[in-house]
Amino acid sequence: MQATKRSEFPVISPDKGVTRQVLSDAPEMMTVIFRFEKNAEGALHQHPHLQSTYVNSGRFRFHIAGEDFDLVQGDSLIIPANAVHGCQCVEAGELIDTFTPRRDDFL
Repeated sequence: MQATKRSEFPVISPDKGVTRQVLSDAPEMMTVIFRFEKNAEGALHQHPHLQSTYVNSGRFRFHIAGEDFDLVQGDSLIIPANAVHGCQCVEAGELIDTFTPRRDDFL
């Protein structure tokens, strides 16, 4: 078993008004927190990882493979591997994302 202290990973700003920080990782899985300012966007992108997203706070509109989903605190969704996706933050908040396998590009 492995315990991780939050201070072990840096806070990165991948997009304007967005920060991300790895919370834990192993080769098979990774958990990451994203913080969004109101109206900030997670740019459309895709990756070979299966992704689970949990809305810890705030309101978001997700765009996944041509469909839109409005989520609020407590909602979650699964993003299939290789699906083009992104989001817009409607109300400032946090997302907790889990990726499998780990996103080595985040380390």
